[in-house]
Amino acid sequence: MCCFRARCRFPAAALLAVLALTVAGAPARAGAGAVRYLDPALPVRDRVDDLLDRMTLDEKLGQMTQPERRYVDAQEVTRYRIGSVLSSGGSAPSPNSAEGWADMYDALQRGALATPLRIPLMYGVDAVHGHNNVVGATIFPHNIGIGASRDPGLARAIGAATAEEMAATGVNWDFAPCVCVVRNDRWGRTYESFGEIPALPAAMTTMIDGLQGDGGGGAAVLATAKHFLGDGGTAGGDDQGDARISEEELREVHLPPFREAVRRGVGSVMVSYSSWNGVKMHRNRELISGLLKGELGFAGIVVSDYNGIDQIDGRSGFTRAEVAAAVNAGIDVVMVPTRWKEFIALLREAVQDGEVPMARIDDANRRILTRKFALDLFERPLADRGYARGLGGAAHRALARRAVAESQVVLKNDRVLPLDEGEKIFVAGGHANDVGLQSGGWTITWQGAAGPTTPGTTILQGIRRAAGPAARVTYDRNGTGADRSYDAAVAVVGEKPYAEYHGDRTDDLRLDRADLEAIDRIRAARVPVVVVLVSGRPLDVTAELPKWDGLVASWLPGTEGAGVADVLFGDADPMGRLPVTWPRDGDQEPINRGDGKQPLFPLGFGLTYDDR
Repeated sequence: MCCFRARCRFPAAALLAVLALTVAGAPARAGAGAVRYLDPALPVRDRVDDLLDRMTLDEKLGQMTQPERRYVDAQEVTRYRIGSVLSSGGSAPSPNSAEGWADMYDALQRGALATPLRIPLMYGVDAVHGHNNVVGATIFPHNIGIGASRDPGLARAIGAATAEEMAATGVNWDFAPCVCVVRNDRWGRTYESFGEIPALPAAMTTMIDGLQGDGGGGAAVLATAKHFLGDGGTAGGDDQGDARISEEELREVHLPPFREAVRRGVGSVMVSYSSWNGVKMHRNRELISGLLKGELGFAGIVVSDYNGIDQIDGRSGFTRAEVAAAVNAGIDVVMVPTRWKEFIALLREAVQDGEVPMARIDDANRRILTRKFALDLFERPLADRGYARGLGGAAHRALARRAVAESQVVLKNDRVLPLDEGEKIFVAGGHANDVGLQSGGWTITWQGAAGPTTPGTTILQGIRRAAGPAARVTYDRNGTGADRSYDAAVAVVGEKPYAEYHGDRTDDLRLDRADLEAIDRIRAARVPVVVVLVSGRPLDVTAELPKWDGLVASWLPGTEGAGVADVLFGDADPMGRLPVTWPRDGDQEPINRGDGKQPLFPLGFGLTYDDR
């Protein structure tokens, strides 16, 4: 089990003395012994028992409720006994800085500490490739790139770095990592998967160890394995769709990463929007309470997805029946971003009428409180601003650059790579000089965006530095101006940013016309051409590939584009191997190892420079 221990400069002993004097029913004397749940020397189970005995129904319902930050304030946190708050993708305070986040968090936390029992709240974000909602944070490659690295130690280090950057802002609950097994690359979440076989996401659950502290005494946050269960196996790659598969396939393909996450002590599991054979996961008691909590023995928090309970009956909004179905299925914390007051009222009615057993409410609260005690939130509730100097710092950016280099997959190399320092190089393509495009979705905003959305090094900047001061590197987005005087040309092209269902693709999976035209322009110069593909999934390049001298799958590298240049110039050896099967065309989807289809490149393919 992971320790969840986080260093903090807030004086725990002083806080305990204050708490003991203010908790309802506590003796009017200082000291942790006055109230058992405030005594950190006691076992967590004893502290939970003592606190649970003191809680009213309203306090228990508040712990199960998770509003979005824009729709709740500190006074409402106090009044409704709210247990956790979240930021949806791109929802950030102003200014969007470590200090701005810490100020917001501490204000909400003080609202929680103003309640009679002073139960601290947790704050959750989707930090899926670094603390990606915060301007200036280190943005790591998306999971598909980490899967290409085949390096569990790297995943652990990224988790630890992310935890430190989160700690700087007070945020202590990460809705990551996604341990789904992607089986159709048309899916808009393909890049959130580590790969198409269960062994890859299972191996990369080491990220959980890094996030949750791994016994190292550094920062620790609550990690979340998501999305339970089978979201990568929906028909047609339809996000939030239906996984029409047998129980055998569900268990053999999609369950193993969750089994491994539970074994590692993951603190929470998020339920998928998707269905299994027509039954919405958010109401599937057999899978949540039976399989996850029962068979796997998961003792942490089961959290819904954003407005996930709204979809149970297929109609807009949620009803009391949906609330009861979700909680009875085993969901402990419910994301109800805007209508959270209505949720509390409906759940209270369902409990009072016996539709939701009190035992289910107590079980949910026991799981929530256990994690709060394990995170030391009662002793250290406020943001540790000492971590702020590490947010986007040199050490984390160096780690991200290494991660980028390890994730590059060289798919074709006709004696063109590595490029030589000092060469005259022409660079084309819209993705060459754009941090926003190379970072993809879930970067500052939910869907991501083009442009200088956050500080970083573009791939073009990395190429210029790697080429050396004596080299001449020319850039034109459209490929205009290339001629035979250049030693080589590099075209950096790919997908525009997207997230979730916005990224579902039903087309032919080919590059945009503008990208193909830019490549054709530099090819006309009759110099060797290397295509660097920035994308969240394999694309159809079969017809174009014979015209190119080199092809590198760069995935979505994040803010440290110099890692791409490290491989292009041989400062780092190509180490990446395909985490998914690369189709010959879009019509082959879904295509996976062992299905009898003939791919363009098989799972695990990747050239080294010894293969030239």
